[in-house]
Amino acid sequence: MFVLFLAENLNFDIIIYMLDSKNFLNDTLTYHSRGLSVRGILASAINAVEPGEAIHRFVRRDGNLLYCNGVPYDLDPFEHVYLIAFGKAAVPMSVAFMQILGENLSKGWVVPKHVSGEYDPRLIIQPGSHPLPDEKSLRAGEMLLAAAEKFTEKDLVFCLISGGGSALVTAPYAGISLDDLRKLTQQLLACGARIDEINTLRRHLDRIKGGGLAKQIHPARLVSLILSDVVNSPLEAIASGPTAPDPSTLQDVWAVLEKYDLSKKIPDSIIQHFEKGLETPKPGDDLFRHVLNIIVGNNELAASAAAQKAQKLGFQTVDLGNDWQGEAREVAKRLVEELLHCDKVPVCMIAGGETTVTLQGKGKGGRNLELALAAVPLLAGKQNVMLITLATDGEDGPTDAAGAVVIGETDERAKMSALNPEEYLQNNDSYHFFEKLGDLLKPGPTGTNVNDLTFLFRFD
Repeated sequence: MFVLFLAENLNFDIIIYMLDSKNFLNDTLTYHSRGLSVRGILASAINAVEPGEAIHRFVRRDGNLLYCNGVPYDLDPFEHVYLIAFGKAAVPMSVAFMQILGENLSKGWVVPKHVSGEYDPRLIIQPGSHPLPDEKSLRAGEMLLAAAEKFTEKDLVFCLISGGGSALVTAPYAGISLDDLRKLTQQLLACGARIDEINTLRRHLDRIKGGGLAKQIHPARLVSLILSDVVNSPLEAIASGPTAPDPSTLQDVWAVLEKYDLSKKIPDSIIQHFEKGLETPKPGDDLFRHVLNIIVGNNELAASAAAQKAQKLGFQTVDLGNDWQGEAREVAKRLVEELLHCDKVPVCMIAGGETTVTLQGKGKGGRNLELALAAVPLLAGKQNVMLITLATDGEDGPTDAAGAVVIGETDERAKMSALNPEEYLQNNDSYHFFEKLGDLLKPGPTGTNVNDLTFLFRFD
């Protein structure tokens, strides 16, 4: 069942959900002998990075002293305390932070993906769009820049950042249209560019990204609490690093364009902007002297919680690391090889990261579903094994599924239903393959986002 956490005395009509095993029902996990245990492990991973819990772990209050990761901030000297939040977890992070800050908050600006209910009147809510920015994202970006322009050295600003922020909030430089940015993003995604490469370009095209928001907020004091959705959590990559110095340069930008042969495929306005030579704020810039960036949740934390739950349920655990990247179907081969060469039983192996998909067909799916589909023939006929992919935000790419479940019998079930895994893989149509088998995972939007997890089981 759901455990509900309500924001008290804040005029919020918002509920934060903690997931349990019922959120991960599908055909295979319903009837599998260890299905209930597996579902509990998946729920533990998500709950460990629930945004509100993440805020409370790193922020506490003692009178008028606010401690952020142990660093004290005396609230008395500041004329105003402001809140800026954007990303998929913007609302639950804001709820938790306002529970701590209470009446000391002067005003806040929040950019989520979804909006429901009524909010504290001190908050201005402007939803953005994800995975591609739209007019709402532009309005959100201009809203944040206009707000930050009025901050002074007598103000304390808290910025709550989570995955999806790059698309939800955008403020391109003059001469670059929203359609130009969309075309660039589509080209980068289609050619299989890594998220860090995509963000390198984004940081140099946007007035908020690549330290741009910190530059606008300066000279106010700034504390950013960040829920990471990027492999290894480099600050400049999470939501394209709006409050962090940018170590990448225009030379890196040109290298990405050359690597994927994009110079003649993307809009001329973007090339012309890069040719102007405008750089982002770099490490050591004086504007970051009064900026504190804190990672409050990441993929490692989710994986660790899942491993602890698995151990309590009698599984041996193997940590495969949290930096798995590359083509989803190639990563599937490497992960299945890890499973088939593991002699521990029962075992739960956990891998984290973020793969990519180079589009070849016109089907529906995301990187987690593609990885699972690529594993179907690799596990065909194997006994007592299972592979599960999980997007921690509950939405794999443009789908309403977080991932899928594969066992040794999946291939045979597919053939009995006249489904050819190879044909679906060629068409990048993983969603419809698993939908027809009843093996999609649909926990719904989780309110958090810390990359992807893959679970590999061998049962006794």
